[in-house]
Amino acid sequence: MKIDPSDLRRVSVFKEATDDDLSLFVENSILRMVEEGEFFFFQGDPAKYFYILVSGKAKLLQSNPAGQQVNLRTINEWQMFGALGAVRPDAIYPATAQALEPCTALAIESVFLHDALQTRPYLNFGLMQLMTGYIQEMQERYRELATERVERRIALTVLRLAAQIGKRSGGEETMVELPLSRQDVAEASGTTIYTVSRVLSDWERRGLVETGRERVLIKNPHGLVQISEGLDQ
Repeated sequence: MKIDPSDLRRVSVFKEATDDDLSLFVENSILRMVEEGEFFFFQGDPAKYFYILVSGKAKLLQSNPAGQQVNLRTINEWQMFGALGAVRPDAIYPATAQALEPCTALAIESVFLHDALQTRPYLNFGLMQLMTGYIQEMQERYRELATERVERRIALTVLRLAAQIGKRSGGEETMVELPLSRQDVAEASGTTIYTVSRVLSDWERRGLVETGRERVLIKNPHGLVQISEGLDQ
């Protein structure tokens, strides 16, 4: 696969980059292909590289010593991830990056981005915007965990994932397909797979969704919005 440097402008951090800078980043990158279910890096590894996802979808997940996992974020095409090493040379990855489907990504050494930050203000501003977005999302998810009943929390999670990675299905504008398992939804919403299975089964009975082994089809987005806003009562 040949990468056109101009494609990097689709990455929010590189929107203001010059053509020369874009070419420089591509020239100093390695193209990595990762199969579905495999990993870009593991939680606790030295953060030697940052990545730009060129094709496919991935997720960032964090686990505790007991092996329980939380899905922190879903990564789409032309999003940057794993850039902590560019800010702290001794950084480790705080999460694991796993491919949700076959993926291709540019891997660039963190030290290269660190050096570029010294002379390119647009990179600093772009990374600040990226991190601010992540912080706001984490704050919102923490509020949901602390205050929302579990069905509403799952609805908020499914709708958020639909906005991030959902695909229109069957030509129907009102139907959105998510390539996620019940375990993925449980990790993203901070609950158990048993609870997710119970809630999704109830939604399926009500005609809101249709579920499969690695798939959730939203048949009635408006109905999920009502649940997420506490209006379904």
